[in-house]
Amino acid sequence: MHDYGAYLPGSDCRAEPTGCGALHGLSFAVKDLIDVAGHVTGGGNPDWAAAQSPAASHAAAVARLLANGARLRGKTITDELAFSLEGENAHYGTPLNPRCPDRLPGGSSSGSAVAVAAGLVDLALGTDTGGSVRVPASFCGVYGFRPSHGRVPMDGVIPFAPSYDTVGLFARNARHLAAAGRVLLQSEMTNPVPITRLYHAVDAYALADPAAAAMLPWLGEAVTIFDGQEADWLECYRVLQGAEIKASLGDWIAETKPRFGAGIAPRFADALAISTEQVGYWQPHRARYAARLQALLQPGCALVLPSTPGPALALNSDGPARGAFYRAALCLTSLAGHAGLPALSLPLAELAGCPLGLSIIAGPGQDEALLAFAVAQALS
Repeated sequence: MHDYGAYLPGSDCRAEPTGCGALHGLSFAVKDLIDVAGHVTGGGNPDWAAAQSPAASHAAAVARLLANGARLRGKTITDELAFSLEGENAHYGTPLNPRCPDRLPGGSSSGSAVAVAAGLVDLALGTDTGGSVRVPASFCGVYGFRPSHGRVPMDGVIPFAPSYDTVGLFARNARHLAAAGRVLLQSEMTNPVPITRLYHAVDAYALADPAAAAMLPWLGEAVTIFDGQEADWLECYRVLQGAEIKASLGDWIAETKPRFGAGIAPRFADALAISTEQVGYWQPHRARYAARLQALLQPGCALVLPSTPGPALALNSDGPARGAFYRAALCLTSLAGHAGLPALSLPLAELAGCPLGLSIIAGPGQDEALLAFAVAQALS
């Protein structure tokens, strides 16, 4: 079977279920940022991989899926140490977008999204810091779920920007997404408050390409989120994420001087240059952004916005096109990250034959309601 370049070259990472449960008969893949016992977690970079020993145990997310009957069928390609939304890897290749072969798959969980979209597995684990599950889900036309920050343990996952990092999930259908999501959450909530009140973020839709915005549903009541300060929300994310990347990986980069791809090296250099004064300035902004979103998204409420500014970027897209994509995409995706909120990308539309995702963001801890909303939407 054609693997669409989703899997890590030379890897034979497989594991059988350790128990039986809600995921019996389903298969899954794991982003190469997440530990699988007996295998090196390479992080998409050969110098990182060379310094690692095989993992002694499964990451919690992997163990939970196996314990509930799912079979592990491979390690998937990631952008280097998760620092991209494009899906390219200078060392291991770019997975092929099954829906739009002439376009990027989206990153950094590119291989996981492609494995699900291509039908290689039913489910896949990724990580989502600033959109690394939701963007490839939108580009490849699958469901992508980012849980509330802290709901799924991060042990056994390479740290990137820990106050934003989450383990996320891909699926081709809503039923599998909901079942696997509840397993990851270890949820015992049987009757979450259903999502019945939707708000669409008018200024978030304005960040999308007009043709893409027109193809997506504008659900519920109109609200504004950014109040004309989109650039501030973006800069806040760049600085605070970058400072955490510096704390997590800066010493290793300084000591190892790893080989990074041409597109990735400048991003790490930018992160390493962030000052404590910048962090001190932007932290109160993040607190205000989070408080605003959390106040809006009471139980039963959710915010609707485009998952990405448009369909997947062309493989040969140039620097200006990619820069424009990032400026809009990170404004959209960082909303959930700033406030630690659960978010879901639904494969609801197409433009020029390529998928477009619609994101739904719920209040903190309302993950189960969000998963139930996905199932209800799929049945409607």
